[in-house]
Amino acid sequence: MRQDRLNNRPIVNRAEGGRQRHGSLTIGYQRLWSLPGQICFHASWGAIGAGTLRQFIPDFGFANPKQRTLTLLMVFFLSVLLSACALPIADRSESSALDLDEAADTRLGQAIAPQLESYPGNSGIHTLANPRDAFAARVLLARAADRTLDVQYYIWHGDITGTLLLEELHTAAERGVRVRLLLDDNGTSGLDAELAALASHPSIEVRLFNPFVIRNPKWLGYLTDFSRANRRMHNKSFTADNQATIVGGRNIGDEYFGATAGVLFADLDVLAIGPVVPEVSSDFDRYWASASAYPVEQLLPAASDADLRELERRALKLENDQAATDYVKAVSESDFVRQLLSGVLEFDWARTRMVSDSPAKGLGRSEREDLLAYKLGEILGEPESRVALISPYFVPTRAGVDAFAALANKGIEVSILTNSLDATDVAAVHAGYAKRRKALLKAGIHLYEMRRLSPDVERNQSAGPFGSSGSSLHAKTFAVDGERLFVGSFNFDPRSINLNTELGFVIESPALSEKIHEAFEESIPLRAYEVRLTENGELYWVEHVDGDVIRHEQEPNTGFLQRTGIFLLSILPIEWLL
Repeated sequence: MRQDRLNNRPIVNRAEGGRQRHGSLTIGYQRLWSLPGQICFHASWGAIGAGTLRQFIPDFGFANPKQRTLTLLMVFFLSVLLSACALPIADRSESSALDLDEAADTRLGQAIAPQLESYPGNSGIHTLANPRDAFAARVLLARAADRTLDVQYYIWHGDITGTLLLEELHTAAERGVRVRLLLDDNGTSGLDAELAALASHPSIEVRLFNPFVIRNPKWLGYLTDFSRANRRMHNKSFTADNQATIVGGRNIGDEYFGATAGVLFADLDVLAIGPVVPEVSSDFDRYWASASAYPVEQLLPAASDADLRELERRALKLENDQAATDYVKAVSESDFVRQLLSGVLEFDWARTRMVSDSPAKGLGRSEREDLLAYKLGEILGEPESRVALISPYFVPTRAGVDAFAALANKGIEVSILTNSLDATDVAAVHAGYAKRRKALLKAGIHLYEMRRLSPDVERNQSAGPFGSSGSSLHAKTFAVDGERLFVGSFNFDPRSINLNTELGFVIESPALSEKIHEAFEESIPLRAYEVRLTENGELYWVEHVDGDVIRHEQEPNTGFLQRTGIFLLSILPIEWLL
């Protein structure tokens, strides 16, 4: 039984209340996918009850001894096969974010306080568009922390940047910082040993959200408990001493920080200080204590001190590796935290509100008013003149098309940037978007699709969230009326609305909002295809290259088989999953 290392509180168990909810897109699949999970639940108790069998095997009460024997053998087989798929009863130590009075005494707190006094009620927002700055910001926040680090991500890779950041958490713990690491288990492939090693440290706790009991291969969890495994924690935040936080679209991995020769993700984060930070910390607390968050000690074999030293050795080896040189240099030369601690880092000061889903959404138990999509509508209100939306995974559905068309009919200019087929990393999502393009264009929506330049073109690290050469769009942001904007993890697709949990900021900043609108007028047309309709209602794509205008009659840089595959995906009934 573990005690909270900061508050010394006893173990408690918590679960979100509320009745079971199913999004309108998923209700038709409820019974189909509930059967494996219910069998798995009963199997975890060593036997499947007769009542359960009668529910799924109507003839269980038959008198034929031979048939009954075969049925019981099947029950025994399922019990043995699926007993390992049940999650343990979770023992969770209760903990909370650093008290604000204590946080004020940290280095970050003392450096930030004078700035907050000049902008009462507002939060300071500093955008992190450059991928290397985004990496350096996380590393240097970890190094600046005196008391606590609360870290929450959907994906964490065991590559260069992922390993270096894990070691930064370990190093912080070595100097007495309490570290809480909460990861969605779908994005931790190959990291079991590292996570167990970190959790063995007395100042580090690691929890997995909606974990897979069968560790390898994890996809078996979708067969035995699809309705739960299909719900993922997509939130992303990195908070130091309850004084500064990074929120946005980036996961942890080389492709998000420009550390790979392959595809780069053009993304956007913001660093925030001020009143919005305790909101993020409180939200982390409720996810940390949620019924979906399991301590890794209950899921993974115990690690030894040698495992922790191995993680340290790997990180040291990476620092000396040529492939990591640029990133070690970026951290060593960055004056990001120095500017932050000295009070000279430039911030946009604005009223900022955190919006997120209830963690109960991870079990399908959240109420409508607890969903991020509902809160966004309440906060943003009705647009009056302009909407500019950037979403890498844009699946509007028929209802979304109608909603955007209604805005256009009111004279509101709607511009949307998403990935082209050539740039996307999820073909099925593009299929969900592609079948809605004509309807959107007929409604008067302006559509742009991010293009990917050839691999031999030098990549521009400073191109920002709207594209570096060879990149795939991953930023998730939208602006309304040049007055307010959203930055976070939320995609405009059924998965973000109905299945995954999400997190972001609504920032009332005309300066930042106007930058999004200006991008659609200036930089985006140079880095994206504009999708248009002919007089006959057929699609074509316009590309601007070195002052020339190139017209494409088919999706640019794609082949016949690729386009055929997208068409076949578009007619499958999978939109609710996208």
